[in-house]
Amino acid sequence: MITDVNQDMDVTVAGAGPVGLLLAAELALAGVSVQVLERRTEPDDAMKAQGINIPTAEALDRRGLLPAAAQMQRETLARTGAPGGWVGDRAPGAVSRFTGHFAGMSLDPELVDWSDPDFTAHAAASGVRLVPQPRLEALLAEHVARLGVPVHRGVEVVAVEDTGDGVLVGTAAGPVRTGWLVGCDGGHSAVRRLAGIEFPGAAPELTGYQAVADIAEPSGLADGWVWSAAGVYRCGPQPGRIAVMEFGAVADRTAPVTLAELQASLRRVSGTDVTLTALRAPASRWSDNTRQAATYRSGRILLAGDAAHVHPPFGGQGLNLGAGDAMNLGWKLAAVIAGRSPENLLDSYDAERRPLGTWVMSWTRAQIAVLRGDAKSAALREVVADLLNTRDGTTHAVKKIAGVTQRIDLPGNHELIGRYAPDLWLRDGSRLADHGHDGKFLLLDRSPDGKFARLATAWPERVRSLTECDPPHAHPSDMPHGHPSDTTDSHPSGMSDGLPVGMLVRPDGVVAWACTSVDDQAIADLSTALHRWAGARPV
Repeated sequence: MITDVNQDMDVTVAGAGPVGLLLAAELALAGVSVQVLERRTEPDDAMKAQGINIPTAEALDRRGLLPAAAQMQRETLARTGAPGGWVGDRAPGAVSRFTGHFAGMSLDPELVDWSDPDFTAHAAASGVRLVPQPRLEALLAEHVARLGVPVHRGVEVVAVEDTGDGVLVGTAAGPVRTGWLVGCDGGHSAVRRLAGIEFPGAAPELTGYQAVADIAEPSGLADGWVWSAAGVYRCGPQPGRIAVMEFGAVADRTAPVTLAELQASLRRVSGTDVTLTALRAPASRWSDNTRQAATYRSGRILLAGDAAHVHPPFGGQGLNLGAGDAMNLGWKLAAVIAGRSPENLLDSYDAERRPLGTWVMSWTRAQIAVLRGDAKSAALREVVADLLNTRDGTTHAVKKIAGVTQRIDLPGNHELIGRYAPDLWLRDGSRLADHGHDGKFLLLDRSPDGKFARLATAWPERVRSLTECDPPHAHPSDMPHGHPSDTTDSHPSGMSDGLPVGMLVRPDGVVAWACTSVDDQAIADLSTALHRWAGARPV
Protein backbone atom coordinates (compact mmCIF):
# COMPACT_ATOMS: atom_id res chain seq x y z
CA MET A 1 0.00 0.00 0.00
CA ILE A 2 1.03 3.60 -0.59
CA THR A 3 2.17 5.17 2.65
CA ASP A 4 2.86 8.76 1.61
CA VAL A 5 -0.27 9.33 -0.51
CA ASN A 6 -3.37 10.26 1.46
CA GLN A 7 -6.38 7.95 1.52
CA ASP A 8 -10.04 9.02 1.59
CA MET A 9 -9.45 12.55 0.29
CA ASP A 10 -12.44 14.40 -1.11
CA VAL A 11 -10.67 14.88 -4.45
CA THR A 12 -7.55 13.49 -6.07
CA VAL A 13 -6.19 15.45 -9.03
CA ALA A 14 -4.00 13.58 -11.52
CA GLY A 15 -1.46 15.96 -13.01
CA ALA A 16 0.61 18.74 -11.44
CA GLY A 17 0.74 21.05 -14.42
CA PRO A 18 -0.82 24.52 -14.26
CA VAL A 19 -4.37 23.18 -14.74
CA GLY A 20 -4.11 20.54 -12.02
CA LEU A 21 -2.47 22.93 -9.58
CA LEU A 22 -5.00 25.69 -10.21
CA LEU A 23 -7.89 23.27 -9.75
CA ALA A 24 -6.39 21.90 -6.53
CA ALA A 25 -5.97 25.44 -5.21
CA GLU A 26 -9.61 26.31 -5.98
CA LEU A 27 -10.81 23.18 -4.20
CA ALA A 28 -8.63 23.82 -1.16
CA LEU A 29 -9.80 27.42 -1.02
CA ALA A 30 -13.38 26.12 -0.80
CA GLY A 31 -12.54 23.82 2.11
CA VAL A 32 -12.22 20.56 0.19
CA SER A 33 -9.51 18.03 1.08
CA VAL A 34 -7.48 17.52 -2.08
CA GLN A 35 -4.19 16.00 -3.18
CA VAL A 36 -2.30 15.94 -6.48
CA LEU A 37 -0.63 12.89 -8.03
CA GLU A 38 2.02 13.54 -10.67
CA ARG A 39 3.76 10.95 -12.84
CA ARG A 40 6.87 13.08 -13.30
CA THR A 41 9.39 13.28 -10.51
CA GLU A 42 10.30 16.89 -11.37
CA PRO A 43 8.41 19.82 -12.90
CA ASP A 44 8.40 19.96 -16.69
CA ASP A 45 10.58 22.91 -17.77
CA ALA A 46 10.28 22.33 -21.53
CA MET A 47 9.23 25.29 -23.69
CA LYS A 48 5.47 25.41 -24.04
CA ALA A 49 2.99 28.30 -23.90
CA GLN A 50 4.83 31.60 -23.61
CA GLY A 51 2.01 33.72 -22.21
CA ILE A 52 -1.43 33.91 -20.68
CA ASN A 53 -4.59 35.59 -21.90
CA ILE A 54 -6.65 38.16 -20.03
CA PRO A 55 -9.16 35.73 -18.40
CA THR A 56 -6.21 33.77 -16.96
CA ALA A 57 -4.52 36.96 -15.76
CA GLU A 58 -7.80 38.03 -14.18
CA ALA A 59 -8.15 34.65 -12.46
CA LEU A 60 -4.74 35.24 -10.87
CA ASP A 61 -5.82 38.78 -9.98
CA ARG A 62 -8.97 37.56 -8.22
CA ARG A 63 -6.87 35.28 -6.03
CA GLY A 64 -4.24 37.90 -5.19
CA LEU A 65 -1.58 36.34 -7.40
CA LEU A 66 -1.21 39.09 -10.00
CA PRO A 67 1.73 40.86 -8.30
CA ALA A 68 3.70 37.59 -8.32
CA ALA A 69 2.82 37.07 -12.00
CA ALA A 70 3.92 40.62 -12.79
CA GLN A 71 7.27 39.95 -11.15
CA MET A 72 7.69 36.79 -13.23
CA GLN A 73 6.97 38.82 -16.35
CA ARG A 74 9.66 41.34 -15.43
CA GLU A 75 12.12 38.52 -14.86
CA THR A 76 11.20 36.94 -18.20
CA LEU A 77 11.69 40.21 -20.05
CA ALA A 78 15.06 40.74 -18.36
CA ARG A 79 16.18 37.18 -19.08
CA THR A 80 15.16 37.20 -22.75
CA GLY A 81 16.50 40.67 -23.44
CA ALA A 82 13.17 41.79 -24.91
CA PRO A 83 12.70 45.55 -25.16
CA GLY A 84 11.07 47.07 -22.11
CA GLY A 85 8.13 48.40 -24.05
CA TRP A 86 7.33 45.09 -25.74
CA VAL A 87 4.79 44.08 -23.12
CA GLY A 88 3.40 45.84 -20.10
CA ASP A 89 5.09 49.26 -20.29
CA ARG A 90 2.28 51.50 -21.47
CA ALA A 91 1.49 55.16 -21.41
CA PRO A 92 -1.28 56.30 -19.03
CA GLY A 93 -4.68 55.75 -20.56
CA ALA A 94 -3.48 52.92 -22.81
CA VAL A 95 -4.05 49.19 -22.61
CA SER A 96 -1.73 46.27 -23.22
CA ARG A 97 0.00 46.10 -26.60
CA PHE A 98 0.39 42.32 -26.45
CA THR A 99 -1.09 41.14 -29.77
CA GLY A 100 0.31 37.78 -30.90
CA HIS A 101 -0.12 36.28 -34.35
CA PHE A 102 -2.56 34.38 -36.52
CA ALA A 103 -0.99 31.54 -38.51
CA GLY A 104 2.40 33.21 -38.31
CA MET A 105 1.09 36.58 -39.45
CA SER A 106 2.03 39.06 -36.74
CA LEU A 107 -0.77 41.36 -35.62
CA ASP A 108 0.23 45.02 -35.74
CA PRO A 109 -0.58 46.77 -32.42
CA GLU A 110 -0.89 50.07 -34.29
CA LEU A 111 -3.91 48.70 -36.15
CA VAL A 112 -5.76 47.62 -33.00
CA ASP A 113 -8.58 49.77 -31.66
CA TRP A 114 -7.46 49.74 -28.04
CA SER A 115 -10.42 51.96 -27.10
CA ASP A 116 -12.79 49.08 -27.87
CA PRO A 117 -14.95 48.48 -24.76
CA ASP A 118 -13.96 44.81 -24.66
CA PHE A 119 -10.38 45.93 -24.00
CA THR A 120 -11.06 48.84 -21.68
CA ALA A 121 -13.35 46.70 -19.52
CA HIS A 122 -10.44 44.41 -18.69
CA ALA A 123 -7.43 46.69 -18.46
CA ALA A 124 -6.34 46.02 -14.88
CA ALA A 125 -4.76 42.63 -15.56
CA SER A 126 -4.06 43.06 -19.28
CA GLY A 127 -0.47 44.18 -18.74
CA VAL A 128 0.55 40.83 -17.21
CA ARG A 129 0.57 38.50 -20.18
CA LEU A 130 4.14 37.30 -20.66
CA VAL A 131 4.19 34.52 -18.05
CA PRO A 132 5.66 31.36 -19.64
CA GLN A 133 4.03 28.08 -18.69
CA PRO A 134 6.91 26.77 -16.50
CA ARG A 135 6.90 30.06 -14.54
CA LEU A 136 3.13 29.93 -14.11
CA GLU A 137 3.45 26.36 -12.88
CA ALA A 138 6.04 27.46 -10.31
CA LEU A 139 3.76 30.28 -9.14
CA LEU A 140 0.82 27.90 -8.71
CA ALA A 141 3.00 25.31 -6.95
CA GLU A 142 3.82 27.93 -4.32
CA HIS A 143 0.12 28.83 -4.12
CA VAL A 144 -1.03 25.24 -3.41
CA ALA A 145 1.80 24.79 -0.91
CA ARG A 146 0.54 27.79 1.06
CA LEU A 147 -2.94 26.24 0.99
CA GLY A 148 -1.56 22.97 2.38
CA VAL A 149 -2.25 20.83 -0.70
CA PRO A 150 0.09 17.79 -0.90
CA VAL A 151 1.65 17.15 -4.32
CA HIS A 152 2.97 13.59 -4.67
CA ARG A 153 5.48 13.19 -7.49
CA GLY A 154 6.56 9.95 -9.13
CA VAL A 155 3.05 8.49 -8.72
CA GLU A 156 1.60 7.21 -11.99
CA VAL A 157 -2.08 6.35 -12.38
CA VAL A 158 -2.42 2.84 -13.85
CA ALA A 159 -6.05 1.96 -13.05
CA VAL A 160 -9.29 3.68 -12.06
CA GLU A 161 -12.57 2.27 -10.76
CA ASP A 162 -15.65 4.35 -10.06
CA THR A 163 -17.36 2.56 -7.17
CA GLY A 164 -20.40 4.84 -7.15
CA ASP A 165 -19.56 6.42 -3.82
CA GLY A 166 -15.93 7.13 -4.68
CA VAL A 167 -13.04 6.20 -6.95
CA LEU A 168 -10.27 3.63 -6.50
CA VAL A 169 -7.10 4.90 -8.17
CA GLY A 170 -4.54 2.23 -8.95
CA THR A 171 -0.84 3.08 -8.83
CA ALA A 172 2.28 0.92 -8.95
CA ALA A 173 2.51 1.12 -5.15
CA GLY A 174 -1.13 0.24 -4.49
CA PRO A 175 -4.67 1.65 -4.62
CA VAL A 176 -5.71 5.08 -3.43
CA ARG A 177 -9.27 5.78 -2.25
CA THR A 178 -10.77 9.14 -3.10
CA GLY A 179 -14.20 10.69 -3.36
CA TRP A 180 -13.65 12.17 -6.83
CA LEU A 181 -10.89 11.93 -9.43
CA VAL A 182 -10.06 14.71 -11.90
CA GLY A 183 -7.76 13.96 -14.81
CA CYS A 184 -5.54 16.96 -15.55
CA ASP A 185 -2.85 14.68 -16.93
CA GLY A 186 -2.48 16.02 -20.46
CA GLY A 187 -3.35 14.99 -23.97
CA HIS A 188 -2.28 11.38 -23.38
CA SER A 189 -4.40 11.29 -20.21
CA ALA A 190 -4.25 7.95 -18.42
CA VAL A 191 -7.37 8.93 -16.46
CA ARG A 192 -9.37 9.51 -19.64
CA ARG A 193 -8.19 6.28 -21.22
CA LEU A 194 -8.73 4.15 -18.10
CA ALA A 195 -12.18 5.66 -17.54
CA GLY A 196 -13.15 4.61 -21.06
CA ILE A 197 -13.98 8.13 -22.24
CA GLU A 198 -13.81 8.42 -26.02
CA PHE A 199 -11.52 11.07 -27.55
CA PRO A 200 -12.74 11.64 -31.12
CA GLY A 201 -11.07 14.05 -33.51
CA ALA A 202 -8.50 14.39 -36.29
CA ALA A 203 -5.11 12.69 -36.42
CA PRO A 204 -1.95 14.85 -36.70
CA GLU A 205 -0.44 15.96 -40.01
CA LEU A 206 2.65 17.79 -38.75
CA THR A 207 5.26 17.93 -36.02
CA GLY A 208 6.19 21.23 -34.41
CA TYR A 209 9.10 22.23 -32.18
CA GLN A 210 9.85 25.08 -29.81
CA ALA A 211 13.37 25.64 -28.53
CA VAL A 212 16.05 28.11 -27.59
CA ALA A 213 19.32 27.01 -29.18
CA ASP A 214 22.80 28.19 -30.00
CA ILE A 215 23.07 28.64 -33.77
CA ALA A 216 26.47 28.49 -35.45
CA GLU A 217 25.57 30.92 -38.28
CA PRO A 218 22.23 32.54 -37.43
CA SER A 219 22.53 34.95 -40.36
CA GLY A 220 21.73 32.05 -42.66
CA LEU A 221 18.17 31.99 -41.35
CA ALA A 222 15.64 34.68 -42.16
CA ASP A 223 14.01 36.74 -39.41
CA GLY A 224 10.34 36.25 -38.62
CA TRP A 225 8.04 33.61 -40.06
CA VAL A 226 9.16 31.89 -43.26
CA TRP A 227 7.06 29.48 -45.35
CA SER A 228 8.33 26.68 -47.57
CA ALA A 229 6.87 23.65 -49.26
CA ALA A 230 7.96 21.54 -46.29
CA GLY A 231 6.55 23.73 -43.54
CA VAL A 232 7.14 26.94 -41.60
CA TYR A 233 9.89 28.18 -39.32
CA ARG A 234 10.61 31.24 -37.26
CA CYS A 235 13.71 32.62 -35.59
CA GLY A 236 13.27 35.20 -32.84
CA PRO A 237 12.12 37.54 -31.53
CA GLN A 238 14.54 36.60 -28.73
CA PRO A 239 18.06 35.49 -29.74
CA GLY A 240 18.19 31.75 -30.35
CA ARG A 241 14.47 31.14 -30.13
CA ILE A 242 13.30 28.72 -32.84
CA ALA A 243 9.88 27.47 -33.88
CA VAL A 244 9.56 24.83 -36.60
CA MET A 245 6.46 23.18 -38.13
CA GLU A 246 7.07 20.36 -40.57
CA PHE A 247 4.15 18.92 -42.52
CA GLY A 248 4.04 15.20 -43.22
CA ALA A 249 6.31 14.41 -40.27
CA VAL A 250 4.73 12.77 -37.22
CA ALA A 251 7.42 12.13 -34.62
CA ASP A 252 7.32 10.12 -31.40
CA ARG A 253 6.13 12.69 -28.87
CA THR A 254 7.04 10.56 -25.85
CA ALA A 255 10.82 10.83 -26.35
CA PRO A 256 12.81 13.95 -25.39
CA VAL A 257 13.65 16.30 -28.28
CA THR A 258 17.29 15.93 -29.26
CA LEU A 259 19.53 18.56 -30.83
CA ALA A 260 19.98 16.34 -33.91
CA GLU A 261 16.21 15.91 -34.38
CA LEU A 262 15.55 19.64 -34.14
CA GLN A 263 18.42 20.50 -36.48
CA ALA A 264 17.28 17.97 -39.09
CA SER A 265 13.73 19.33 -39.09
CA LEU A 266 14.92 22.94 -39.30
CA ARG A 267 17.19 22.07 -42.23
CA ARG A 268 14.38 20.36 -44.15
CA VAL A 269 11.95 23.23 -43.62
CA SER A 270 14.41 26.10 -44.14
CA GLY A 271 16.32 24.51 -47.02
CA THR A 272 19.61 25.52 -45.37
CA ASP A 273 22.49 23.60 -43.83
CA VAL A 274 22.10 25.46 -40.53
CA THR A 275 23.99 23.99 -37.58
CA LEU A 276 22.68 24.03 -34.01
CA THR A 277 25.39 23.60 -31.42
CA ALA A 278 23.43 23.37 -28.17
CA LEU A 279 19.98 23.55 -26.59
CA ARG A 280 19.80 26.15 -23.83
CA ALA A 281 16.75 24.50 -22.25
CA PRO A 282 14.66 21.39 -22.93
CA ALA A 283 12.85 21.76 -26.25
CA SER A 284 9.21 20.78 -26.73
CA ARG A 285 7.54 18.84 -29.51
CA TRP A 286 3.91 19.13 -30.51
CA SER A 287 1.50 18.23 -33.30
CA ASP A 288 -1.81 19.39 -34.73
CA ASN A 289 -3.65 16.44 -33.19
CA THR A 290 -7.15 17.87 -32.57
CA ARG A 291 -9.57 16.02 -30.31
CA GLN A 292 -12.24 16.65 -27.68
CA ALA A 293 -13.44 14.20 -25.03
CA ALA A 294 -16.90 12.79 -25.63
CA THR A 295 -17.78 13.91 -22.11
CA TYR A 296 -15.94 15.95 -19.48
CA ARG A 297 -17.51 13.83 -16.75
CA SER A 298 -18.17 10.13 -16.25
CA GLY A 299 -19.69 9.55 -12.80
CA ARG A 300 -17.13 10.63 -10.22
CA ILE A 301 -14.36 11.03 -12.78
CA LEU A 302 -13.87 14.38 -14.52
CA LEU A 303 -11.44 15.81 -17.06
CA ALA A 304 -9.89 19.26 -17.43
CA GLY A 305 -7.25 20.88 -19.62
CA ASP A 306 -5.54 18.84 -22.32
CA ALA A 307 -7.09 15.67 -20.91
CA ALA A 308 -10.40 17.05 -22.20
CA HIS A 309 -9.23 18.71 -25.42
CA VAL A 310 -6.10 18.92 -27.57
CA HIS A 311 -5.33 21.12 -30.57
CA PRO A 312 -2.42 23.00 -32.16
CA PRO A 313 -0.84 25.26 -29.51
CA PHE A 314 -1.00 28.58 -31.38
CA GLY A 315 -1.29 31.51 -29.01
CA GLY A 316 -1.04 29.36 -25.88
CA GLN A 317 -4.77 28.69 -26.19
CA GLY A 318 -4.51 25.27 -24.53
CA LEU A 319 -2.99 26.60 -21.32
CA ASN A 320 -5.61 29.32 -21.04
CA LEU A 321 -8.48 27.04 -21.98
CA GLY A 322 -7.37 24.62 -19.26
CA ALA A 323 -7.08 27.40 -16.68
CA GLY A 324 -10.68 28.35 -17.46
CA ASP A 325 -11.71 24.72 -16.99
CA ALA A 326 -10.10 24.65 -13.55
CA MET A 327 -11.72 27.90 -12.43
CA ASN A 328 -15.14 26.74 -13.65
CA LEU A 329 -14.96 23.26 -12.12
CA GLY A 330 -13.31 24.01 -8.78
CA TRP A 331 -16.10 25.86 -6.98
CA LYS A 332 -18.80 23.65 -8.49
CA LEU A 333 -17.21 20.39 -7.38
CA ALA A 334 -16.56 21.88 -3.93
CA ALA A 335 -20.23 22.89 -3.62
CA VAL A 336 -21.39 19.36 -4.51
CA ILE A 337 -18.96 17.75 -2.06
CA ALA A 338 -20.09 20.07 0.74
CA GLY A 339 -23.73 19.24 0.03
CA ARG A 340 -24.57 22.84 -0.81
CA SER A 341 -25.56 22.00 -4.38
CA PRO A 342 -27.02 18.93 -6.08
CA GLU A 343 -24.73 16.76 -8.14
CA ASN A 344 -26.34 17.94 -11.36
CA LEU A 345 -24.55 21.27 -10.90
CA LEU A 346 -21.59 19.44 -12.43
CA ASP A 347 -23.57 19.09 -15.67
CA SER A 348 -23.05 22.83 -16.17
CA TYR A 349 -19.27 22.30 -16.24
CA ASP A 350 -19.41 20.35 -19.51
CA ALA A 351 -22.22 22.54 -20.88
CA GLU A 352 -20.31 25.77 -20.25
CA ARG A 353 -16.77 24.73 -21.15
CA ARG A 354 -17.36 22.45 -24.14
CA PRO A 355 -18.42 25.23 -26.57
CA LEU A 356 -15.31 27.24 -25.79
CA GLY A 357 -13.15 24.14 -26.30
CA THR A 358 -14.84 23.55 -29.65
CA TRP A 359 -14.16 27.16 -30.66
CA VAL A 360 -10.46 26.93 -29.74
CA MET A 361 -10.15 23.74 -31.77
CA SER A 362 -11.63 25.52 -34.80
CA TRP A 363 -9.53 28.67 -34.27
CA THR A 364 -6.26 26.74 -34.15
CA ARG A 365 -7.23 24.28 -36.90
CA ALA A 366 -7.97 27.19 -39.23
CA GLN A 367 -4.41 28.39 -38.74
CA ILE A 368 -3.05 25.02 -39.83
CA ALA A 369 -5.01 25.36 -43.08
CA VAL A 370 -3.47 28.80 -43.67
CA LEU A 371 0.05 27.64 -42.73
CA ARG A 372 0.40 24.82 -45.26
CA GLY A 373 3.00 25.27 -47.97
CA ASP A 374 0.81 24.38 -50.96
CA ALA A 375 -0.36 26.94 -53.52
CA LYS A 376 -3.99 26.95 -52.33
CA SER A 377 -2.99 27.70 -48.75
CA ALA A 378 -0.62 30.39 -49.97
CA ALA A 379 -3.51 32.04 -51.82
CA LEU A 380 -5.71 31.79 -48.74
CA ARG A 381 -2.91 33.29 -46.65
CA GLU A 382 -2.87 36.36 -48.90
CA VAL A 383 -6.61 36.85 -48.43
CA VAL A 384 -6.38 36.47 -44.65
CA ALA A 385 -3.37 38.81 -44.55
CA ASP A 386 -5.40 41.48 -46.35
CA LEU A 387 -8.18 41.16 -43.78
CA LEU A 388 -5.72 41.30 -40.89
CA ASN A 389 -4.15 44.41 -42.37
CA THR A 390 -7.28 46.39 -41.47
CA ARG A 391 -8.24 48.01 -38.17
CA ASP A 392 -11.40 45.93 -37.82
CA GLY A 393 -9.67 42.68 -38.80
CA THR A 394 -6.73 43.08 -36.46
CA THR A 395 -8.92 44.26 -33.58
CA HIS A 396 -11.20 41.24 -34.01
CA ALA A 397 -8.30 38.77 -34.05
CA VAL A 398 -6.54 40.33 -31.04
CA LYS A 399 -9.78 40.35 -29.04
CA LYS A 400 -10.21 36.65 -29.74
CA ILE A 401 -6.61 35.82 -28.78
CA ALA A 402 -6.83 37.96 -25.63
CA GLY A 403 -10.03 36.20 -24.57
CA VAL A 404 -11.98 39.39 -23.84
CA THR A 405 -15.03 38.32 -25.87
CA GLN A 406 -15.58 35.00 -24.09
CA ARG A 407 -19.14 34.40 -22.95
CA ILE A 408 -21.12 31.42 -21.74
CA ASP A 409 -24.84 30.93 -22.25
CA LEU A 410 -26.62 31.79 -18.99
CA PRO A 411 -30.25 32.83 -18.43
CA GLY A 412 -30.93 36.54 -18.18
CA ASN A 413 -31.24 39.59 -20.40
CA HIS A 414 -28.47 41.90 -19.17
CA GLU A 415 -25.51 42.21 -21.53
CA LEU A 416 -23.03 41.29 -18.79
CA ILE A 417 -24.58 37.95 -17.85
CA GLY A 418 -22.30 35.10 -18.91
CA ARG A 419 -19.28 37.37 -19.39
CA TYR A 420 -16.30 37.85 -17.11
CA ALA A 421 -16.89 40.69 -14.67
CA PRO A 422 -15.34 43.98 -15.80
CA ASP A 423 -12.83 46.07 -13.87
CA LEU A 424 -14.59 48.13 -11.22
CA TRP A 425 -13.16 50.47 -8.62
CA LEU A 426 -15.25 50.84 -5.50
CA ARG A 427 -15.87 53.88 -3.38
CA ASP A 428 -13.33 52.84 -0.73
CA GLY A 429 -10.53 52.73 -3.32
CA SER A 430 -10.53 48.94 -3.65
CA ARG A 431 -11.30 47.00 -6.79
CA LEU A 432 -13.97 44.37 -7.24
CA ALA A 433 -11.25 41.77 -7.83
CA ASP A 434 -9.63 42.59 -4.48
CA HIS A 435 -12.62 41.08 -2.70
CA GLY A 436 -12.39 37.69 -4.43
CA HIS A 437 -9.24 36.32 -2.83
CA ASP A 438 -11.13 33.74 -0.76
CA GLY A 439 -13.22 32.46 -3.67
CA LYS A 440 -16.64 33.65 -2.53
CA PHE A 441 -19.47 34.93 -4.70
CA LEU A 442 -19.45 38.72 -4.95
CA LEU A 443 -22.68 40.70 -4.96
CA LEU A 444 -22.40 44.34 -5.99
CA ASP A 445 -25.42 46.21 -4.65
CA ARG A 446 -25.99 49.83 -5.70
CA SER A 447 -29.66 49.92 -4.71
CA PRO A 448 -30.57 52.86 -2.43
CA ASP A 449 -31.78 50.66 0.42
CA GLY A 450 -29.54 47.60 -0.03
CA LYS A 451 -32.37 45.25 -1.03
CA PHE A 452 -30.10 42.91 -2.95
CA ALA A 453 -27.58 42.60 -0.12
CA ARG A 454 -30.35 41.83 2.37
CA LEU A 455 -31.49 38.95 0.19
CA ALA A 456 -27.93 37.57 0.10
CA THR A 457 -27.62 37.50 3.92
CA ALA A 458 -29.14 34.01 3.74
CA TRP A 459 -25.79 32.84 2.27
CA PRO A 460 -23.33 34.55 4.67
CA GLU A 461 -20.50 32.03 4.20
CA ARG A 462 -20.78 31.97 0.43
CA VAL A 463 -21.67 35.46 -0.75
CA ARG A 464 -19.85 38.71 0.02
CA SER A 465 -22.00 41.79 -0.53
CA LEU A 466 -20.45 45.08 -1.55
CA THR A 467 -22.88 47.95 -1.14
CA GLU A 468 -22.23 51.01 -3.26
CA CYS A 469 -24.62 53.94 -3.36
CA ASP A 470 -22.30 55.78 -5.74
CA PRO A 471 -21.52 54.15 -9.08
CA PRO A 472 -18.32 52.14 -9.26
CA HIS A 473 -16.00 53.35 -11.95
CA ALA A 474 -12.88 52.76 -13.96
CA HIS A 475 -10.10 54.42 -12.02
CA PRO A 476 -8.29 57.06 -14.10
CA SER A 477 -4.75 56.24 -12.99
CA ASP A 478 -2.48 54.44 -10.53
CA MET A 479 -3.70 50.97 -11.38
CA PRO A 480 -2.14 48.37 -9.07
CA HIS A 481 0.99 46.56 -10.18
CA GLY A 482 1.85 49.38 -12.59
CA HIS A 483 -0.90 48.75 -15.12
CA PRO A 484 -2.93 51.85 -16.02
CA SER A 485 -6.65 51.61 -16.52
CA ASP A 486 -8.75 52.97 -19.29
CA THR A 487 -9.51 56.64 -19.48
CA THR A 488 -11.68 58.44 -16.95
CA ASP A 489 -15.46 58.26 -17.31
CA SER A 490 -15.43 55.38 -19.77
CA HIS A 491 -17.77 52.48 -19.10
CA PRO A 492 -16.83 48.78 -19.05
CA SER A 493 -18.04 46.43 -21.72
CA GLY A 494 -21.71 45.55 -21.70
CA MET A 495 -22.64 48.75 -19.87
CA SER A 496 -23.69 50.92 -22.75
CA ASP A 497 -26.93 51.56 -20.82
CA GLY A 498 -25.00 52.47 -17.65
CA LEU A 499 -23.43 50.48 -14.85
CA PRO A 500 -25.66 47.79 -13.36
CA VAL A 501 -27.57 48.52 -10.17
CA GLY A 502 -26.79 44.99 -9.05
CA MET A 503 -24.40 42.29 -10.19
CA LEU A 504 -23.67 38.76 -8.89
CA VAL A 505 -20.23 37.40 -9.79
CA ARG A 506 -19.47 33.68 -9.44
CA PRO A 507 -16.15 32.51 -7.94
CA ASP A 508 -14.82 31.94 -11.48
CA GLY A 509 -15.42 35.61 -12.34
CA VAL A 510 -18.47 34.99 -14.53
CA VAL A 511 -21.43 37.35 -14.05
CA ALA A 512 -24.41 35.18 -13.05
CA TRP A 513 -26.96 38.00 -12.66
CA ALA A 514 -27.14 41.72 -13.33
CA CYS A 515 -29.89 44.31 -13.47
CA THR A 516 -30.36 47.98 -14.24
CA SER A 517 -33.33 48.68 -11.97
CA VAL A 518 -34.61 47.73 -8.52
CA ASP A 519 -37.97 46.02 -8.82
CA ASP A 520 -39.71 42.78 -7.89
CA GLN A 521 -38.51 41.04 -11.06
CA ALA A 522 -34.87 41.93 -10.36
CA ILE A 523 -35.16 40.56 -6.82
CA ALA A 524 -36.84 37.39 -8.05
CA ASP A 525 -34.12 36.87 -10.68
CA LEU A 526 -31.39 37.38 -8.08
CA SER A 527 -33.04 34.87 -5.78
CA THR A 528 -33.16 32.35 -8.63
CA ALA A 529 -29.48 32.95 -9.46
CA LEU A 530 -28.43 32.59 -5.81
CA HIS A 531 -30.30 29.31 -5.38
CA ARG A 532 -28.99 27.97 -8.69
CA TRP A 533 -25.34 28.88 -8.19
CA ALA A 534 -24.72 29.44 -4.46
CA GLY A 535 -26.84 26.43 -3.57
CA ALA A 536 -29.45 25.75 -0.93
CA ARG A 537 -29.77 28.21 1.94
CA PRO A 538 -27.84 27.18 5.03
CA VAL A 539 -30.05 25.54 7.66
